[in-house]
Amino acid sequence: MREVSFDVQTADKWGEGLVAVEEKSVIELDVKLESVHEGILVSGVAAGQAAGICGRCLTDIVQPVEVEFQELFAYPGQEAADFEVQDDHVDLEILVRDAIVLSLPFQPVCRPDCPGLDPETGERLAENTVVEPREALDPRWAALAELAADQDSDPGEPGLSTQTS
Repeated sequence: MREVSFDVQTADKWGEGLVAVEEKSVIELDVKLESVHEGILVSGVAAGQAAGICGRCLTDIVQPVEVEFQELFAYPGQEAADFEVQDDHVDLEILVRDAIVLSLPFQPVCRPDCPGLDPETGERLAENTVVEPREALDPRWAALAELAADQDSDPGEPGLSTQTS
């Protein structure tokens, strides 16, 4: 058994969408390598930082990413394996990249209670706490609003009374 810790730099961007590990980011690896009958069992932890934007308010965010992984690197032979030992070495890049990318959130948020954006103005609700009266979104409803205003202002007009006898 051998335990090693080292830092690696990503050659390209890991992940797509709203959040990803950027190119040339540092990933810290703590790895334990164990010789077993079938090959080399690799267990470890990978840690780094992912950057992107909040899925609700579109602000820039940076969040830590830490994943555990374990995989058997089989000795070359008759059986097909996902990962194989190559010239007494194991290549951890695909294993670590897949573990990190799968752990990235699909809809990242800057904080759990992020209110997002105002649907009408597009301003961040966290910054704009003043609530302004909203106008009717659809002009087709304007006639109903006028009818309701007339009914509220003149309840004695015949035909518009809501009382029944």
